[in-house]
Order: sequence, then C-alpha cells, then structure tokens
Amino acid sequence: MLTIKAFTFNPLGENTYVLSDETQETVIIDPGCYEKYEQEELLDYIKAKQLKVVKLLNTHGHVDHVLGNYFVKEQFQVPLLIYPGDEATLRSVATYAPVYGFNQYTPAEPDGYLEEGTNVTFGNTTLKVLFVPGHAPGHIAFLHEASKQVIAGDVLFYESIGRADLPGGNFNTLIKSIHTQLFTLPDETKVYPGHGPATTIAHEKKHNPFCAVK
Repeated sequence: MLTIKAFTFNPLGENTYVLSDETQETVIIDPGCYEKYEQEELLDYIKAKQLKVVKLLNTHGHVDHVLGNYFVKEQFQVPLLIYPGDEATLRSVATYAPVYGFNQYTPAEPDGYLEEGTNVTFGNTTLKVLFVPGHAPGHIAFLHEASKQVIAGDVLFYESIGRADLPGGNFNTLIKSIHTQLFTLPDETKVYPGHGPATTIAHEKKHNPFCAVK
C-alpha cells in the first residue's frame, strides 16, 4: 500500500512528497527543504517511520523544487533522477538562486535520467513517468496507477495551473499536457500538486478556469 506524506517547505510554499510502501522503501520527490529546521523535519519523519530512502526524483528543475537535492543525496546516498529535457533548467538554478534569497543553495548533479512511459520502482511500488511539459520544458509527473494518485508538480493545481511565462514554458503546451496526459486519467485520480492542496481530476475538469472540459 502506497503512503504519501506531504511537506510544505521554503518561502515559495513548495510541496515535497515522501512516498513509501509496506517494505519501508521510499522515494523523495522534489525536496524543497532549504533551512536547517526544514531538513530536520523531513529527517525526523523518515527516522520515526523507519523508512529506507532509495531514490530522489525531480518533477522539474525550478529552484523551489530542488533546494534540498544536495541534502537528500548526501544524507541518504541515493541517486537523483530527472528527465533529460530539464537538465538545463536544473543547472541554471545556481545562477539565479541568490536572487530569491537562497544564497546557500548547493547544486546536486543528476545521476540518471527518466524517460516518458517508463517506470520508477521501489519496494512493491511502480510509478509511471508522464511527460507533461509547458511549465518547464522537461517537466514530468509520477502516476501510481494502482491507487489512482499522481504527483503532478507544477502542472495542475487546485483550480489553477502552473506558470507558463518562465524560461522554457509555453501556455498552449501546458494546456495540451493537462488535457492529454492528466485529464485522460480516471476522474477519481487524486492529484498532488507542487503548491497548494490536493485535488482530483474530476474537480479540475469541471471547475478549473484555465482548462475545464465540462
């Protein structure tokens, strides 16, 4: 059984997700922990649940989603996996992080790459990689088909969508990603976004002012 624990970190209110199952094997997605107390909060949860972190995943490489990459890699000695089309996005963070006040940001090198339609496995869990560009050129989402849950990053929010005006972003591409990759999922699929509360595909199809279809 998949367990999803959400943390909200850093001044940009980014959602970090810790996914684990009955084997205790665990992946961390988009660690936004920057301050020491945020790192300790993440670590305390993992220790309390006796989890074994085996992989670090990024939906995309924007600053608020990768601030904790180095900490997680060093703390747990695990590989960082990203979509190759967002490597430039990730590498650019070091140049602009100080503009956001993150003067102590430490870059972390990717160790491997994820491709559309492939799977990420840990314990007894399989996550399908969805390619959902538009907010970032190499943005991906992680779908757990068995429980109908998706970690969507900054693509689809509760009654909103991710920004498309950042470098590499494109509004039409973003809307296409939502319609073809997310809105084709079962209506009851729960969406865990990069910011704000969780939602469902059904709710966004009906109520999202940017991309509703019914």
